Amino acid sequence: MPLKFAANLSFLYQEIPFLDRFEAAASDGFKGVEYLFPYEFEAAEIKKRLDDNGLTQALFNVAAGDFNNGERGLSSLTGREAEFLASLDQAIEYATELGCTRLHVMAGLRDTTVAEETQLAVYRNNLRKAAAVCEKSRITALIEPINTRDMPGYFLSNASMAAALIEEINHPNLRLQFDIYHVQRTDGDIIRQYQKLAPIIRHIQIANPPNRFEPDNGEINYPYIFDLLAAEGYDGWIGCEYKPSSSTRETLGWAREFLGAT
Repeated sequence: MPLKFAANLSFLYQEIPFLDRFEAAASDGFKGVEYLFPYEFEAAEIKKRLDDNGLTQALFNVAAGDFNNGERGLSSLTGREAEFLASLDQAIEYATELGCTRLHVMAGLRDTTVAEETQLAVYRNNLRKAAAVCEKSRITALIEPINTRDMPGYFLSNASMAAALIEEINHPNLRLQFDIYHVQRTDGDIIRQYQKLAPIIRHIQIANPPNRFEPDNGEINYPYIFDLLAAEGYDGWIGCEYKPSSSTRETLGWAREFLGAT
C-alpha cells in the first residue's frame, strides 16, 4: 500500500489564507490534511473545503487552553478537568462533522505548583475518560511526546512515558502519535523506536532537524525511513508538519513520487 501524506495547513501554505490552503494542498497532490485547531471556523465551512477538493481530514487537536498566551493543553492540569472534557466534546463534534477519526490530546505544560505524581494522576485519569468518550464516536485519541527544546516544560516529553501510559490505560481508543522530528530531538534511534512502538502508532508526522524544515533539508535520511514504513506496511497518514524553507510548493520536491502533482 502506498504511503499517504497529509498537508499540515497550520505549517504549510502560510503565504495564503487558511481556508484557501485546502485547494492549494489538493492541487499539489495531497489527499489528506491536518492542522492544529479548526475552532475559529464553522465545521460546515471546513467540510465544504474538504469535499470540494476531495480531501480527507486526517487529524486535528483538541483545544489546548489559551494557546496564544502559552498554554499547550489541558489534559494534565489539576483543576481544569471540566474544561478539558468540554474541549473534548467540542473536538468530537467537529470530528464527526469532518469525518475525522483521530484527535490529538495535548498534555499541557508541567505545573510546578503540584507534585509531578499528582499531575500524572490527573493526566492518566483524563486520558482514560478521553478514550472512553472517543470510543462512542469511533474516534481514536492520540498522545504525542513533544521535545522540550521546542516546547519548554511540555509534560509528555518522551516516547517511553507515552508508551507506558498507553500500556497502563490499555484502551484501544488511546494510541500514539509518532512525530519523527520530536523523536529525533528527544530519543534519537528513530528506526528502532518506530519498530518498538509500531503496534500502538496510529499517526506519524515528519519534519527535518535542526530547523524543522522539509524532509530533504536536514539531518534525517527520510528516503530510508519512507522505504521502511512502506516495507513494514504502515497504512496510516503521515502529516507534513514542517516549516517550509521557502514557499511551500518549492519545498515539495521530495514528495513528487508520492503526490504525483508537484
